[in-house]
Amino acid sequence: MSFSSGVKEELAKQLSPARHCQIAETASIISLCGRIRIDEDDRFQITISTENEAVARKCFTLLEKTFNINTDIVIRQNAYLRRSRAYVVTVTEDEQARKVLLTTKLMDRNGQIGEDFSVVRNLVIQNNCCKRAFLRGAFLAAGSISDPERFYHYEIACMTEEKAAQIREVIAAFGIEARVVARKKYFVVYVKEGDQIADLLNVMEAPKALMEFENVRIMRDMRGSVNRKVNCETANIQKTVSAAVKQIEDITFIRDTVGFGCLPEGLAKMAELRLARPEATLKELGESLDPPVGKSGVNHRLRKLSNLAEDLREKRGSEWSEDHSE
Repeated sequence: MSFSSGVKEELAKQLSPARHCQIAETASIISLCGRIRIDEDDRFQITISTENEAVARKCFTLLEKTFNINTDIVIRQNAYLRRSRAYVVTVTEDEQARKVLLTTKLMDRNGQIGEDFSVVRNLVIQNNCCKRAFLRGAFLAAGSISDPERFYHYEIACMTEEKAAQIREVIAAFGIEARVVARKKYFVVYVKEGDQIADLLNVMEAPKALMEFENVRIMRDMRGSVNRKVNCETANIQKTVSAAVKQIEDITFIRDTVGFGCLPEGLAKMAELRLARPEATLKELGESLDPPVGKSGVNHRLRKLSNLAEDLREKRGSEWSEDHSE
């Protein structure tokens, strides 16, 4: 089972004790994955279709507990994708369908189908507890969340820009910033920050998924921290090795060109020690001198040797140019 399916399985088992929250969740599900049919005799029928069995069970439970409506779940096999199934929950009775639509504010008293998309005026989601239930229903109906082991991404796909704007505003009521992007025929509300996705799991009341998500985040952060330290140490080692190689090249050039006899005693000892201990750190080189010298002192002497080598190379290059110009 994917992480997203696990979240939906957990949310499907959550049933708010308050009827107004149950209504908010039902309204959200019907709005996002439901269809309203009106026949030639002006009779209403509601069809809720989902590919997730847990979501179908939740719809069945909500209609039964909230509206005292008994429905059947029909399983349909996709003719093109043999492994894909659709679970269909249908309210066929006109009176019951009208009752659900009126209560969820998806239909007005005149029988006109619509929806008040204003978060401020919408009676279904005025309370914070109802907003939580509304978001839970929206995620069950059209949401997904990536496996946190791979990356952080939470989204809800909406058929209309107005619905996406409403969901974004409901999410914002909990201090979480979501964005909306058009993707093919959908408007997708999404969140990519790990902290905010954790907050959303808490808002939707999925404690098990939240704990799993946070555990994965901790492990990822630890691995990231270790990798950064290893990379930093590796870079420092490479830098130290490169510097040592350059120092040995310069000292060898001085030895082969003018020898160490013309060098001050301190520089000569430093040159001999570096050639004898090419793998040693600056600290180790300083401790090997008599008397011992600090890292800055060792670095200063090695820099002087490097400058001397560069001067000798330039002088040698100038002499070569003069000889060949004659």
